[in-house]
Amino acid sequence: MKGFKEFLMRGNLIELAVAFIIGSVFAAVVKAFTDLMLDLIGKLLPIDGAAFSGLVVAGITIGPFVSAVVTFVLTAFVVYFAVVKPYNLYQARHKVAEPEVQTTDQILVQIRDLLAERREV
Repeated sequence: MKGFKEFLMRGNLIELAVAFIIGSVFAAVVKAFTDLMLDLIGKLLPIDGAAFSGLVVAGITIGPFVSAVVTFVLTAFVVYFAVVKPYNLYQARHKVAEPEVQTTDQILVQIRDLLAERREV
């Protein structure tokens, strides 16, 4: 039981749970935005219904497919501008300088110089 409690209290699991909850709420926001955009598109185009359910081409109902494509594009748009772009800006502002990696030769030269200094003293 103790091991299970430690597993649950690990930082990664808590962060994952919070991310899942926020993601669920964010999905609702994106869905509402997408529905709004589909309504606007439905009003601008001579198509019956916001979900394009009445869209038929050559006797084939393509409305659900068009609706899914529009939903995908709008979701990608919202995710990019609400999550990816701000995250990239944050990363650029708070970029930590990577430490310079020394080669074996550089380390050996430093050791040689330190040993030479000891001999001189």
